[in-house]
Amino acid sequence: MRTLIVYWSKTGFVKKYAEWIAEELEADLIPGRKIKPEKLKNYDQLIFGGSLYAVGIKGADFIKKNIKILEAKKTAVFATGASPAKNEIIEEVKNKNFTEKEQKYFKFFYLRGGFNYSKLGFKDKVLMGIMKWKLNSKKNKGEKLTEEEKGMLAAYEEPVDFTERENIREIVEYFKV
Repeated sequence: MRTLIVYWSKTGFVKKYAEWIAEELEADLIPGRKIKPEKLKNYDQLIFGGSLYAVGIKGADFIKKNIKILEAKKTAVFATGASPAKNEIIEEVKNKNFTEKEQKYFKFFYLRGGFNYSKLGFKDKVLMGIMKWKLNSKKNKGEKLTEEEKGMLAAYEEPVDFTERENIREIVEYFKV
């Protein structure tokens, strides 16, 4: 079985997972910015990975545009974000990016990535700066921050990396069956 992994990574967390999965499955690996739809036809199994951006998965548009190609292929989509892998987060991400019909073409996975403010581009820094301002504003008003919000504020100063090779186990097992 020929397997291809296509990934969209802004700060390196998705790329790290994609490389680990490719190594485990002996799969080909290509960055999303270099993929052409016709290349997908040469593979039996496809894995798409993208980082989260305000609940949107980077690369989801490419997947949606080429959903018919996935019909006869074993396919998975994984997203990475700084948030813990909680069911409500996973469902929100999946449902905000893909319709129920589109979700029938692939299995979805969420892998906890990390956050590195210094690696973001200007536009992303502005948007994340707004989030930081909101969290600080909440804190300054005396409102209690959740542990996740406290962790997020701390991550602006010191990058966090929650990637672990063990996190890819379910994806690898899904494709080895």
